[in-house]
Amino acid sequence: MLLNDRVTAFCELGKFLTQFKSSGNKKVNNIIGNDVFFEEMSNKITSAVHYNGWFTEDNVIFAIEQWANALTEKNLTNWLSRYNIGTVQPKTIGIIMAGNIPLVGFHDFLSTLITGHKVVIKQSSSDNKLLPFLASYLISIEPRFKERITFTEDRLQNFDGIIATGSNNTARYFEYYFGKVPNIIRKNRNSIAILTGQETASQLKLLGEDIFRYFGLGCRSVSKIMVPKDYNFNFFFESIYPYHSIINNAKYANNYDYNKAVYLMSNFKLFENGFLILKEDVSYSSPIGSLFYETYETLDEVYKKLETDTEKIQCIVGHNIPTKSIEFGQSQEPQLWDYADGIDTINFLTKII
Repeated sequence: MLLNDRVTAFCELGKFLTQFKSSGNKKVNNIIGNDVFFEEMSNKITSAVHYNGWFTEDNVIFAIEQWANALTEKNLTNWLSRYNIGTVQPKTIGIIMAGNIPLVGFHDFLSTLITGHKVVIKQSSSDNKLLPFLASYLISIEPRFKERITFTEDRLQNFDGIIATGSNNTARYFEYYFGKVPNIIRKNRNSIAILTGQETASQLKLLGEDIFRYFGLGCRSVSKIMVPKDYNFNFFFESIYPYHSIINNAKYANNYDYNKAVYLMSNFKLFENGFLILKEDVSYSSPIGSLFYETYETLDEVYKKLETDTEKIQCIVGHNIPTKSIEFGQSQEPQLWDYADGIDTINFLTKII
């Protein structure tokens, strides 16, 4: 199977996914395999929502839309043109996927197959409804993928390389079990936003998307903001108010109430607006329902801190920030070449021998 065959198959998958949108599912006549797969995909989305209380329909569809936008011939060609993939001797790559957000392991799945390797996937039980179905659609487009895709619930065996994503704790186990083979082992990372106090209400509203999308469970979710001393938090709260309905999710509300009670019993100074708690903290990983903040006097202080803590940070959000950053509202819309933990997955996969 040539690279062009693999790209074509994923492009067809992208076209299939374009039918599932936040505005509603709409069947398109010229999509390959719709008679077999369209209704079942709708059922799988419903199943994912019912199975995991964090996977609301809005968030599941959002994740699907991001992959529909990414899997175009233009994007795939632009991404892969940076590498000399050629014809590889297929290796077997084991992938251990997290389950914090919908289809969180899809990029590793895509990267492994697009480079010509075989994949053995161990999914989290929290996110095991959608990817096997998408794999079956991919196989219907390109049957030669059938021998290259395996899902397992057992311990991974007979692999030539590993890509594993988990917490800092599980990473220690991954390093112990998989340290002797080529590997990418990802740990906890968080994303931050740098505010200068000059942001407009519309910019802060966009920041709300970075904070609240997936309930803050993703590594690209902003869990901390850096703000100048005497920052106007009232303006911040007013700007993010459009997201107040998040408190209607029972799981989010339970976490919000619990963390608020813990903070109050500990006599921490808090700002809160009924759906988000702001707590001053030097850490990066804030609990669900809360957002850490840290004040600064000069931006140079912030840059020095971030340089020291670079291995803890997934991405930085801000406007006209003189460091590598992304604009407000875009943290949950990574490009194919925006690699988790800054590790180039394609480069890793093309050099396995």
